[in-house]
Formats: sequence, C-alpha cells, structure tokens
Amino acid sequence: MNTLSLFIVGLISILGQVALLRELNVALYGVELFYILALGVWLLWSAAGTWIGSRTNVAAAWTMPALFLLWAVFLLLDVFFIRGSRVLFAGVPGAYLPFYQQFGIVMLAVSLPGILLGWLFYECARSHCQNGRTLASAYAIECMGGVVGGLLATGFLLWGIPNLTIAVLCSVAALLGVVFPLKKPDHPFRTVGLILSILLISLLLRVDIFDRHATAWNHPDLLASRDSAYGRVTVTGLAGQVAVYENDTLAFEMEGTSAEAFVHPAMLQHPRPGSVLLLGGAMEGLIGEVQKHHPRQITAVELNPVLVNTVRSYLPAVIKESLKAQNVSLAYADPRQYLKQPDSYDLILVGMPEPDTGQTNRFYTEDFFRLCASRLNPHGVLALRLRSAENFWTPVLRERMRSVHAALKQVFPQVIFLPGATNVILASAAALPASPEILVDRWQKRNVSARLVSPQYLRYLYTNNRFGEINGDLQQAGVTPNTDVRPLCYRYTLLMWLSKFFPALGGLDISISGRALLTASGLVLLGLALVSGFARRREKLRRGVLVFTAAFVGMVQETMLILYYQVKAGVLYRDLGLLLTAFMAGLAAGSLVVNWVMKRAGHRKGWGPAILTGFLLLTAGIAVLIWGRVPLGLSGTVLLLFASGFFVAAAFAFASLHRVEDQQQVIAPLYGADLFGGCLASLLAGLVLVPLLGLDVSAWLMLGPVLLAFWMI
Repeated sequence: MNTLSLFIVGLISILGQVALLRELNVALYGVELFYILALGVWLLWSAAGTWIGSRTNVAAAWTMPALFLLWAVFLLLDVFFIRGSRVLFAGVPGAYLPFYQQFGIVMLAVSLPGILLGWLFYECARSHCQNGRTLASAYAIECMGGVVGGLLATGFLLWGIPNLTIAVLCSVAALLGVVFPLKKPDHPFRTVGLILSILLISLLLRVDIFDRHATAWNHPDLLASRDSAYGRVTVTGLAGQVAVYENDTLAFEMEGTSAEAFVHPAMLQHPRPGSVLLLGGAMEGLIGEVQKHHPRQITAVELNPVLVNTVRSYLPAVIKESLKAQNVSLAYADPRQYLKQPDSYDLILVGMPEPDTGQTNRFYTEDFFRLCASRLNPHGVLALRLRSAENFWTPVLRERMRSVHAALKQVFPQVIFLPGATNVILASAAALPASPEILVDRWQKRNVSARLVSPQYLRYLYTNNRFGEINGDLQQAGVTPNTDVRPLCYRYTLLMWLSKFFPALGGLDISISGRALLTASGLVLLGLALVSGFARRREKLRRGVLVFTAAFVGMVQETMLILYYQVKAGVLYRDLGLLLTAFMAGLAAGSLVVNWVMKRAGHRKGWGPAILTGFLLLTAGIAVLIWGRVPLGLSGTVLLLFASGFFVAAAFAFASLHRVEDQQQVIAPLYGADLFGGCLASLLAGLVLVPLLGLDVSAWLMLGPVLLAFWMI
C-alpha cells in the first residue's frame, strides 16, 4: 500500500495548496505578494518536514496514518482560521492588517500543512525503499498523484465547486491514507478514520451553510458569495446600497459616480460614436452611461460569467434595463482574445481592474494597446483609467504612470491624461480635442444628463493646473514602456503596496540601468560558481546542489512559461490547470524514465552530462522564444512545460541513483534540496526576476545555473 500512500500525498498536496492559497488570497485582499510568499513558505516548511521525518524513529505503521489524520483535521481548521483571521486580529473592516500580522497569518496557515506533507513523503518513501524500490520511483508516484490533484482542482474550479467543498474533499482523500494502507482491520486509526470520513461526507450535504456563515464574519450585510475560477465574488447590501467585492477588495458599488466620470469624457472625444466596445465594467453601470450618447451598437465583454450571474439580480433597475437594450450584446471572453476578432469600433473603453498583479498587467501593456489600435476605426479613441493621488504623485506612482504613458505613445500619437483621484486616459491616432469647449458643445447637442459630469466639470478637467503639469511631466524621454515581457507596472504596484506600511519605499528611485543589471547578474553567477566549485569535491554536497539547481531552474521556467502564455493567450484557468498538470506529468515521466534506464543500462556517469545537455538546450530554446515574442499556443506551452518537468525530475533521479547504495539515506537531503530550490525560485521569480528584469532577461539568466551544474558534475 506504499504506492497508494505516495499517490495520496501528491494528490492532497495540490488540492490542499489550491484550497489554502485561495483562502489566503481572499483574506489578504488579493495581494499577490502574499500569495507568492505563501507558496514559497509552503515549500520551505515541506523541506523542514522532510528533515524532521529523517530525525524521528517512530514506526511507519503508526506514523503515516497519524500524519494523514492530522492533515485531514488541520486542513479544515486552517480554512476557518484564515477566514476569521481579520476578526481574530481585530482588523478594521476594509483596511489592511499591519504587515507583520499579515505575514504571521501566512506563516501560521501554511506551516503545519507543509511540515506534515514533507514528513509524510519521507515516511512513505522510506517504506517504499525498504521494499527494494528506489527514491526515483517514489518521487514519480507522488508526481502522478499531483497530476490527478491538478486535474481535479482544475475541474472543481470550472464546475463552480466552492472552495470549502474542495477543502472537505481534500480531507476525505487524506483519510484514505488512514483507512486503506493499514493491514489490521481493527487498528484504532482505521476506526477513527472511518468515523471522520462519515462525518465529513455528511458535512458536504450542508457545507453551503458553513460557507455562508464563515463569509459573513467579514461581511455582516452579506447578500451572496460564490467562488469562481478568477476569485471569490461577494455581494453585500445595506439601506439600498449594494457593493461588489472580488477577493474581498471593493470592485464597484451601485450608487457611485465613477461610471459617468469615466464614460462621458471618453465618449465626448468622438464626434459621432456609432460602435462602442466595453472591456469589463458592464455591471458597474458603464453601459447605461454610454447609452446617453446614442451609439448604434454597444458590445460588452465580461471575463467572469460567475460575477455577472451573481450580481445581476441585485443590480438597480436602470442597469438591468441597460443590459436588455436591443443595441447591446454581452459576450463572455478574455478581452485580449476578443480583440482578435475582425470587428472595428469608434471607441474602446477598458474597464478592467488596475494593473496590480501579473494577471491584470496584461491589459496595460504596449502589446495590448496595439491590439486595441488594430480594432479602432479612423479617428477611433481608446480610453482607460488608473487610480492615483489627486495632488501628489510619489516617485513610484509617477514611474507607474510614465510606463503606461510610454506604452501608449509607442502606439498612439495622441495621449492625454485627465487628472483626478482616478485618471481618465485617452489615446488616438487622430488629434484629440484640445479645448473643453468642443466637449461642452457635444454634451449639449447630445442632451446628456448626469449627477457629477457637467459643462463646468468638463472645463475644470482641462483648465486646472494639474492638467498641464501632469501631461508635461509624462512626456519625459527615455522611459521604458510597460510590455508583456517587461511588466513594469507589477514592479511599481508591489512597491506602492509595501509603502503603505513602510512609507520610505514610496520615494525610492527604482530605475535600473542595463549596466546595473549586468553587474548584479554577474555577481550572482560568480557566487554560484564559487558554491559549485566548492561542491565539486564533495560527493554528497554535489548531489544536493545538482537537485537544488534543477528544481530552481525548473520552477523559474514554469513561472515564466505560464506567465508568458497568460499574457499571450488569456487568463484561461482551464488551460492554466492543464499547464500545471503538464509540468507535473513531466516530473513523473522524467523520474520513471531515468529510473528505468539506469536500472537496466547501469549507473554510468555519462547520464548526468546527457541530462544537463538536454536541459541546457531546452533553457536556451525557451529564452530564444520569449525574447523573440513567439506565440507558443497551448500545445507549444504544454510541450515546453512537460520537457522542463522531465529534466528536473531526470536530474533528481540521476542524483538519487548514481553511486548510491542505500536509497533511504538520500531521501531527506535530496527531497529537501528539491523543495528548497522550488521555494527560492518561487520567491525570486515572483518578487525579483519577473518584476525587475522581465520574462526575457530572466529566461536568459537561467542558462548560468544550468552551465554551472554541468561544470560541477
């Protein structure tokens, strides 16, 4: 039954990560910094669990079922702890907890699950090796469980299964490791496992009640809440005011004037707007404001159908009626994919979320703006919006605005920022009105009425002292544009968020010259060369460094390929799950193939250089493709992720088999090195490499570690 136990470890590790990381994403307001941190810390604690397992001498017959039992119970307690964390720490509703408290929540939430999984793998692998098998085959079986877990997690997201239900199912799966592997039918752990399984299956029948009550801890005026592939959608209502949250961050509310402040200055830029494309914002009321300008056709594209279906019944009557108008068509699609259709428009209004994450940055890049330009008619106008401070821009905020402005200027000759607490940004290939009187004249001829916008408001937008100051400041030469492969907005957003807790970060000058990049990269590679040279003379250390390097490069490649696919092909979580599964399948295949080959062809030293040669060629190929901005498509990305996982596991299998007589002795050091390499790569790729260097430079840098690993062996 060791095979089943290893398979279950891989299965629950993926499902457990999905459940806990999604809960953390909501509890911490969707801040991607903590999401990345949680994943890295999870891997770190798993490495620690492997080390703990190697230092204990408890019989595996008792240890494994006890660990599975603890995991099943703690996972559900952890979910409720995360949901109630803001209440437990007496947080102000809608405000961030202090940074150290948020960090503490992440550490508490992922520590025990990570330790238990690392310990479980060690115990299962040790029992597996005691039966004459290898660590490489144990690693492959765990990865197969991860493949199934990834497919299930993807299916659950697509089928709309709530996250709490996923957590309960994960706990039931963990209890299979208690019930089935035990040989004695009267073992006390088997009885406890069966009782808990029955209780959890019964809980599934009323899980919606627990789900709603736990959500209401943070939203006392809760109307509805649903999990979707893009985050948790929550609707609250009080005294007629309805607010919509995505991952507990306010997306929009029904009684505000943000829709008209965005729509009317944009619509008035065009003399006769006949066809309008809205990318997001339909539920916010943008359609109703656009209708006041009497366009012939309005096409509204929404990314998340779950949000629309959840919010629709709570919309004010005027927004509901606007959605039913004959000249309105509503489509569910990724906006970037929709722009590839041949239709053309007089205006395109981008109502997507701010470029606060790697996911949303793709709607504010030069590549995206070129797609928009290709769909605009002559004299067509593109409009978007960005939050800012109305009277003072910190250096970091200014650089973010400049990067978007520079991206627009690469595509459109005319770009205007209308300043305010939220900047309305206008771009066109034709001349835009330079005088507010033109807009006022169009306003009056169209007989538009609004609560906030008026002729006086329009004049103020163009005549206040900030208009000239900001638009002049944005014209600075030499600014690097925000692009798909250089997501600068993501970098600036991280610093802007951190400056809420550490104000000095808001004033940092974070421009990075090419010489500085080369110097920093050279110093890092020099340090790696020294470590590799030291490890060459020590067999055990060399083995661990090889596994660490392969895991590090593989995790960075996985991150880059998924982000690259995301910006080129869309935020399609169905495909994203398939991509993750492809990497896991590569891990399983690489370990199995090398294990089979080395058992039959002998433990020749030449297998190591052969594996790293293939890894080096793959790394160079990925760098060339990303640098050349070659569209990979789904099949190409799946193939590259499979190949990356294959070589990572092949290096692991080689290190565990070559000149190793006792397989049990290498379980903890090699599996720990594998997890630690993945941990460091996750943190560096998400927080340093991609934000600071971009996808293309990061891809080229990965050649260095692979070359050093080749030299080391």
